[in-house]
Amino acid sequence: MTIAQSNMKDPKPITGKTVLVWLLCFFGVIFTANGVFIYFALGSFPGVVVNSSYEAGQTYNREIAAAKAQADLKWQVSSEIARESSGATKLMVTAADAEGAPLYGIEIKAMLRHPAQETADMEAFLRADGGGRYIAELDSLPAGNWTLVLEIEQDGSRKFKSENRIFLKE
Repeated sequence: MTIAQSNMKDPKPITGKTVLVWLLCFFGVIFTANGVFIYFALGSFPGVVVNSSYEAGQTYNREIAAAKAQADLKWQVSSEIARESSGATKLMVTAADAEGAPLYGIEIKAMLRHPAQETADMEAFLRADGGGRYIAELDSLPAGNWTLVLEIEQDGSRKFKSENRIFLKE
């Protein structure tokens, strides 16, 4: 029988001092990472969403009152976006009163907001096409998700507002 001899040293025994050093290093790394994240979080967002909470509340109250007035009108407004083979895009809005009669003498403004890119937002003023139908030509409207915001003004005041999420295919 042969005995194999090894020149390897026995591993160093784990002592209380070794465990303490490892724990301190571990939590030191965690606290350092948290400190860096807190520094960048506080430096990048000041925590102020609106400058005046009172004014924001008043604006919100006006929006609620406008929504109630809009509901009382019972207007029927529908919109459609159509792409032509030439690549042009047409926005068509049909507006009728509570009895279904076409609305005349109104101004319609449409805003197409891109959810991820503010620079891609588009604004269009629709022109009357007769019979309560209003049309706008939209140039180079890319495919994707959009929020269509329609505002209708009559006699200089906003009477109708809607926000609808739409998806445009290529």
